[in-house]
Amino acid sequence: MKQRVLITGSSGMLGIDLCQELKSDYDIIGLDISKSSRAGFSLPYITGDITNRKSVQVIVAKVRPDIVIHCAAWTDVDGCELNSKKAYKVNSEGARNIALACKEAGAILVYISTDFVFDGKKRRPFREEDKTNPLSVYGDSKLKGEKFIKKILREHYILRTSWLYGKFGKNFVDTIAAKGKNDGILRVVKDQVGSPTYTKDLARAIHRLLDKSAPKYGIYHVSNSGSVSWYDYAREILKLARCKAKVLAITSSELSRPAKRPAMSVMDNSKFIKFTGYRMPHWKKALKEYLLN
Repeated sequence: MKQRVLITGSSGMLGIDLCQELKSDYDIIGLDISKSSRAGFSLPYITGDITNRKSVQVIVAKVRPDIVIHCAAWTDVDGCELNSKKAYKVNSEGARNIALACKEAGAILVYISTDFVFDGKKRRPFREEDKTNPLSVYGDSKLKGEKFIKKILREHYILRTSWLYGKFGKNFVDTIAAKGKNDGILRVVKDQVGSPTYTKDLARAIHRLLDKSAPKYGIYHVSNSGSVSWYDYAREILKLARCKAKVLAITSSELSRPAKRPAMSVMDNSKFIKFTGYRMPHWKKALKEYLLN
């Protein structure tokens, strides 16, 4: 008998890829705030608000999942900075509500977190045990979600990932490729370095994690391997997309955004690789698969 998996944010960029990746081996049910025509491609689907504690409790009790993958979040980094009340309600309280419901239902929780829990001040890739110090409301709201989960539920995986892009959501890759067809010069920051991560690869990694028969709960870093600045990333996108636009390197201060970003948010995936045996592809390989397929 297949294990039942409830995926929150199932009509989002990662959620849809997860539904597609897991549907052959698991009984998938999607949860999102509103019905979407693309939600998991006709898989069973429930509407619900993760910020409503009672609603979450009722839904999880009714579904009776073995596993909940909590993808739902407000990921607009600058939007979170300008509306911190909403950010903490969705990202922190939402995670708490899911964790409480999982505890009551006896379900394992997989929580998708972010590299933005770090301040970017290390010269080496961040490890799971490194001190967190978010620079933005978004990063802090996700970190508070992590803390709620660790306090409430023993049976959890916290997966920190970074710079997500995928077929089913607005993302940097598509934006640069589209602008590259029209604009002569694109201004992109060069003083922020991280690891772009393809949602399809992340979904595959989560599949490997769920397949482990002997769980080792805790925090894991999971991103495509390698690192790059936004500037060099944009150049690679334009090269693969065969666009003739030029990229001009600028600093973060020149961009003047509401939220601060870490200058270096590359994460060490060694712990995840050791546990699952799965090594995420290099970001260049992932980008090529995304753009050319």
